[in-house]
Amino acid sequence: MEVSNQNRKRKAIDAGHGPPPPAYRGSAGYEASDVDLSLLEALEKSSHNAVEALDLKTLKKLVLSFERRLRDNIAARLKYVDNPEKFADSEVDLHDDLQKLKVLAGAPELYPDLVASNTVPSIVNLLSHENSDIANDVVQLLQDLTDEDALEDNDDQARVLVDALVENNVLELLVQNMNRLSEADPDEATAIYATLTVIENLVEVKPSVAELVCERTKLLRWLLTKIKVREFEGIKQYASEILAILLQNSTVNQKRLGQMNGVDAVLEGVAMYKSKDPKTPDEEEMLENLFDCLCCLLMPLENKERFVNAEGVELMIIIMKQKKYAYGSAIRALDFAMTNYPPACERFVDVMGLKTAFAAFMGKIPLNKSIKRERYKEELEERVISLIASLFAGILRGSRRDRLLSKFVESEFEKIDRLMELYMRYSDRVKSEAERLDQLELDDLELDEDEKYNRKLESGLYSLQLVAVILGHIWCSEHSGMRARIELLLKQQKLSKTDVKQILQEYHDNIGDLDGPEEKERGQARIQLFISAM
Repeated sequence: MEVSNQNRKRKAIDAGHGPPPPAYRGSAGYEASDVDLSLLEALEKSSHNAVEALDLKTLKKLVLSFERRLRDNIAARLKYVDNPEKFADSEVDLHDDLQKLKVLAGAPELYPDLVASNTVPSIVNLLSHENSDIANDVVQLLQDLTDEDALEDNDDQARVLVDALVENNVLELLVQNMNRLSEADPDEATAIYATLTVIENLVEVKPSVAELVCERTKLLRWLLTKIKVREFEGIKQYASEILAILLQNSTVNQKRLGQMNGVDAVLEGVAMYKSKDPKTPDEEEMLENLFDCLCCLLMPLENKERFVNAEGVELMIIIMKQKKYAYGSAIRALDFAMTNYPPACERFVDVMGLKTAFAAFMGKIPLNKSIKRERYKEELEERVISLIASLFAGILRGSRRDRLLSKFVESEFEKIDRLMELYMRYSDRVKSEAERLDQLELDDLELDEDEKYNRKLESGLYSLQLVAVILGHIWCSEHSGMRARIELLLKQQKLSKTDVKQILQEYHDNIGDLDGPEEKERGQARIQLFISAM
């Protein structure tokens, strides 16, 4: 944020009423900056070139100058507490030196030396400067220093800097500073965006920051407030993106946000689009971010319960029925909600969700012009297959089970015909990929079994396995008409139940223990039952 010296001087005066903040009374953050001033002074006198190479010598000169300006500003504020005019010039000088430090973003290999100079505490503590312009200068500096382009191919050096920033409470001070900013002021709005960018950059370098920032600050609460705003605005879009990043790979954050009524808040956000489409690409991105947040939240069991209690199942069905932009995202959210959670499956059947789900299963998918048709249809198809497999796994008996099975009998077994169509399509894809992998091995490219299996999963094996699981559920119903239809369609394709059993066996053998050994045993026992029955 560039501000003219005159404006900066005015802001320094405006910010000068009252005593300086505690951080400026010789706090540890400044007095502990054991910079060797005599050495740096000698270095400074040795050269007066206007343009200098970015090397250790230049770094030390920049650090020396910055520390001097900082010391002068602290002294002036302490001496002229009631006369801001007297310390305004020192504030302008401090601003100028913070701008000069940005040049270090072009030499990330010097970051360890910057950390060794013990200047990081001085920089970070300026986030609590009484003049918010100075604090926001620091935010802009940190944004430049942690920018993805600046850190490219310098992972180790980046981690050194990020570790030092985190150790010196940068997360707490960033959020604390952001809380005093107003989006109504253009400069402060820019600083809010920059703050969120810094946090995103820190997480990119050090993923554990995602949990640290939520543990140490009130950032999650701030983000929830922003996504609940009814009108679309840029800050709402970025808040939704940052929230999705913080939730993505952290069960701790997913549970923490759930305890903060996060499920309800995100549902409120997506409910605004149950009967309308986003108006711009940015608004579309924000809506997708919100659904990413929702799907992450639906991974812990306790949040699935919150989702059901908040009538999230009903909301997703309404969104599907309205056939608006969020149609596919609603299917994805339902899939997450119903995976390994029978109450969500039962609620889905009770509120008449089967008709809507099977319309999608039969390929009656509304298409949005802004989305590439084929890939969009494929992704939805895979989600619907997963959703129906979850229904069968979650509803094992009773009238709900009968209603689910009856969908495959109605209209002369058209759902079984569709199931076998999907089986053949994914089977052909997987066979083609297997042949390609075999050819690679003939060309002396070695692949281990895990890698080959993962390649086949990417080509459609997982969807093929789920189709086979659904066939296993249907077969175990012992309905003669459905069994006869399955056998007839297999025979028409010159296949038999043995082919289906082979797919089921491979699935059985590769069930992991991510949900614990007991869940793995249950899953394998269920698949073994299908294999035996067929």
